Amino acid sequence: MILREVTYLSVLIRILSAFLLGGILGWEREVKNRAAGLRTYMLVCVGACMIMLTNQYIYQVFGMGDPVRMGAQVVSGIGFLGAGTIVVTRRNQIKGLTTAAGLWTAAAAGLALGVGFYEAAVVGALLMIVILTLMHRLDNHIRRKVRQMELYAEVDSKVGIGEIAKGIRGLGAKIEGIQIDRDYSIDGEIRALVISIQTPKKVKREDLLVSLQELNGVIYLEEL
Repeated sequence: MILREVTYLSVLIRILSAFLLGGILGWEREVKNRAAGLRTYMLVCVGACMIMLTNQYIYQVFGMGDPVRMGAQVVSGIGFLGAGTIVVTRRNQIKGLTTAAGLWTAAAAGLALGVGFYEAAVVGALLMIVILTLMHRLDNHIRRKVRQMELYAEVDSKVGIGEIAKGIRGLGAKIEGIQIDRDYSIDGEIRALVISIQTPKKVKREDLLVSLQELNGVIYLEEL
């Protein structure tokens, strides 16, 4: 089939397809205001496609080299770009994992298009859209069912940790660990804590969070 070979028509179709698929994948990230958005995904997908096409061209025209060597370098090299989107905040939150995985998958779609494997690129891109949209709702539903919670709290240093722990237990939650974040304490007046708890049965997470925020000495609290 002519579209499987490296011709002017196939090159045009493959690069334009990478442009469109990268844009579709990046649009979801752009709407959610992620670090890597529309343009980043488009560049990654088109770039991967061009590298694979170049590798194919060298092999076809000059009859030398490995037809997949440059593509293999993209698979590992894209990790450096993805790692740049992963951030660990001062509150021990990990941000950017989904974006990094999305960039890696966009590169995979570009490589598939570059080699003329249109079916895999399209199906993979469609599944990625499903994962980023529909699966996000399922992920939130599962999280609500899990009884373990990681909390970040800023408390008045005049109130002892023991009193905070007593208040948490009074709400029926089981404390699995309390970590003092000394680097984030403010002028000795506010103490930052990372608290791991097991929520009580038949209590909604939202209601428990409200009750925890109302504990004596708690200035600020959020779920990690």
